[in-house]
Amino acid sequence: MQEEDAARPAGAYEGFGGRLGRTFAGSEGWWPPRPTPGADAPNVVVILCDDLGFSDLSCYGSEIDTPNLDALAKSGVQLTNFHVTPMCSPTRAALLTGVNPHRAGAGHVANSDPGFPGYAAELADDVSTMAEIFRDAGYATMALGKWHLTKDADMADAGPKKSWPLQRGFDRYYGFLDAFTNLHQPHRLVEDNHTVEIDEYPDDYYLTDDLTDRALGMIAQVKASNPSTPFLCYIAEGAVHAPLHCKPEDLERHRGRYAAGWDAIRDARHKRQLAMGVIPPGTELPPRNQEEGDEVQAWNDLSRDDQQLYARYMEVYAAMVDNVDQNVGRLRAGLAEMGVLDNTIFVFMSDNGASREGEGAGTSAYFRTLVSKNVKDIEDHNADRERIDLLGGPRTMVHYPRGWAMVSNTPWRLYKINTHAGGHSVPFIMSWPNGGDTIPVGERRNQWVFVTDVLPTLLELTGVERHETRAGITLQPLAGTTLTPALRDANAAHAHTEQHFEMAGHRGYYREGWEIVTRHRALTEFGDHEWELYHLTADPTELQNLAADQPERVAEMAARWEEKARDNQVYPLDEGSRVRFVTRPPYEDPFKEPVRLLRRVHTLERYRSQLLIQWRSFTVDVELALRSGDRGVIVAHGDQGGGYSLHVDDDDELFFVHNGFGTMTEVSAGTVHDGTRSIRLEVIAPGGWTWDVRVLVDGEERATAEGLVMLGAMAPFSGIDVGIDRRSPVSWSRFEREGAGRFTGELTAITYTPGESAPDAGDRFVDLLREIGLRYE
Repeated sequence: MQEEDAARPAGAYEGFGGRLGRTFAGSEGWWPPRPTPGADAPNVVVILCDDLGFSDLSCYGSEIDTPNLDALAKSGVQLTNFHVTPMCSPTRAALLTGVNPHRAGAGHVANSDPGFPGYAAELADDVSTMAEIFRDAGYATMALGKWHLTKDADMADAGPKKSWPLQRGFDRYYGFLDAFTNLHQPHRLVEDNHTVEIDEYPDDYYLTDDLTDRALGMIAQVKASNPSTPFLCYIAEGAVHAPLHCKPEDLERHRGRYAAGWDAIRDARHKRQLAMGVIPPGTELPPRNQEEGDEVQAWNDLSRDDQQLYARYMEVYAAMVDNVDQNVGRLRAGLAEMGVLDNTIFVFMSDNGASREGEGAGTSAYFRTLVSKNVKDIEDHNADRERIDLLGGPRTMVHYPRGWAMVSNTPWRLYKINTHAGGHSVPFIMSWPNGGDTIPVGERRNQWVFVTDVLPTLLELTGVERHETRAGITLQPLAGTTLTPALRDANAAHAHTEQHFEMAGHRGYYREGWEIVTRHRALTEFGDHEWELYHLTADPTELQNLAADQPERVAEMAARWEEKARDNQVYPLDEGSRVRFVTRPPYEDPFKEPVRLLRRVHTLERYRSQLLIQWRSFTVDVELALRSGDRGVIVAHGDQGGGYSLHVDDDDELFFVHNGFGTMTEVSAGTVHDGTRSIRLEVIAPGGWTWDVRVLVDGEERATAEGLVMLGAMAPFSGIDVGIDRRSPVSWSRFEREGAGRFTGELTAITYTPGESAPDAGDRFVDLLREIGLRYE
């Protein structure tokens, strides 16, 4: 030992496990251990569908034929009492972390950051994602599709990107960071940590197909690179969230299927569910939803024109569900071709119940309907009827009426966002052919299960360990419980016996077969008087409110909800004043300053673009050196859902185009001549959700337009383009002639200068809204 110590060079490496001499020949190397999952480690695929209702698959009672998902259920286990949160971002947070959503930082959708830890619009630092855990264990990790766990202001290319998928444990990512997108012409795709720069999509492009192709490519690359490396593949579909888009051949298969209307279709689904055993024997179908603001009109009371339109909306939706099923089949076939299907744990589920966002009459203009509660008389259902043959295609932004959401959620009450069963009861299927007795084949389970149970279950099935700390931070404990005992035995108790809910002021609490729940109306007092009580074991569809009969039980459970809410960062509650949405964080202030965009800049990200014009006046100054014959798009902001643009046509004529949620206005600004150096677009926001527009060429007023609808909320949904109109165009007629319409002349830059807020802009009334909200403190 003394000779070896004497031979060891000074400054030998601390922690080095080999023997260090003076030469390689006289030394023994040592390699730090790597995680080695083992040759038999199972792969994991998790598919999260968006806004898919409980009854939308044929194995859950639907008339929509879903043979591939039926086959998945027959090869595994189908849960019939599985619950998520009533909204997308919170469910994603709970699924990926195994922690309750408010504790994970995502108590609401990631489109507002009011400054509270339960509503941070991104995952907290003291939670570990499924991807981080599995990557630490040696898995290759990949995510595809919808993310929706990044703050609006952090989605731009400058970031910060700490809450993008790659920074939360995924090796690869391909999808969209936003809440939704156009499935025919996605507004912005991100690959890994960068924007995918694309001007035009192929005519037959469809996002759901693309995501499957990309997933199979990523998996094949991993398996070719190292066959012993297991993978975790998380696919968060854009379907079936609005805007509803489908492929023509899929739509054709569902023509005429919904002429009978939502009452008859719902009744038929309920009967099939009973016959199949998807719901307990004797489960009653609730009456048609009649709560104020949630009510559904009897189908037979609708006009023939409305019936025809509403049936077409549902045909589009059914075609989307059909296509999701096809892609599940393609994915499984691809895994089988690679020889990895049998050792893959395959999970399929939805993020919340079916959506009410089309409200009573549905829409061909989703972005218009999203602002309709704040803008008087903006809806135009005559325009919807006129566009019936375009529904499902790239020119419309469809959402069905809430009567079809009621059908999708059969037999449960109410919708997405509600804490009644329709908001959080969803399909769940799990399969693992090599799992032996752990996951049965072709069986159902009716134990009450919550989304936070998925991660602990996957960890137990794969043998992967979740560490207690990460990057020096002590992690929150898992809120969920493995459901493997329930998977093995239909009669086994599941240890997850209580769970709180909260969404937009609606509250709920489940415990051992009992439930208290509220349907909170905005700007009304919170209190114990709101609680309804149901014994779900005997009354799974929430028909017999026992609150008046058992006030002691209500009080005890309400106190427990209060305790859980305090422990899980649920407070403050949303009283409905909308102050949480108009109060914006200070880190957004730089986005409201003037910006000069060079032509080489690719599309400016949606939200970063939106803050330049949101609820305000603004100017657009164009620097160019025009010559006769120059043509194409000078500036475009938006898409078929709403936007505006300037372009020069083949006759040297300048046009301003305004797409008001699908209603087109085109104004000529006359001929532009050789030597034109500047064009200015002035947009004034006088109030009443309107814009007045002036177009000036070299300082001379050339065109005006008054009373145009002001775009806001989620429109324009595509960002600003300089010298081109990429992907979904503002003007379809121009797009048909010219495609993306790249400007042929010399265009140096465009400067956006935000102006005064409209007199009735929400940010002018923060104090008033807060005062209104305080009445319900």
